[in-house]
Amino acid sequence: MKIYHNPRCSKSRQGLAIVKEADEDLEIREYLKEPVSVEELTDIIRKLDIPALELVRKNEKDWKENFKNKNLSEQEVIEAMVSFPKLIERPIVVKGERAVIGRPPEKIRDLL
Repeated sequence: MKIYHNPRCSKSRQGLAIVKEADEDLEIREYLKEPVSVEELTDIIRKLDIPALELVRKNEKDWKENFKNKNLSEQEVIEAMVSFPKLIERPIVVKGERAVIGRPPEKIRDLL
């Protein structure tokens, strides 16, 4: 199991606590320190089974200044998140071929 985590985010910290309770092998990926690739993010979105735009934090300054009100393709949205990782909603927990966004953090239990 892997969690894409931002330790400065309270929801992400709550999500990490839930995952640790499960007592499974866990990889913690601080994606702001170790950015994701286009391929990796594309795979995560496939596992989440959502459009890329649903993974974007639309209130972030980078989104508002660079992308808001633009008609972006799925690929362009993914590239925006890779270029500006703060745009990625968090936490994301991946287990096998499934993933969930931990908003609210309790949603992570659906994956466990």
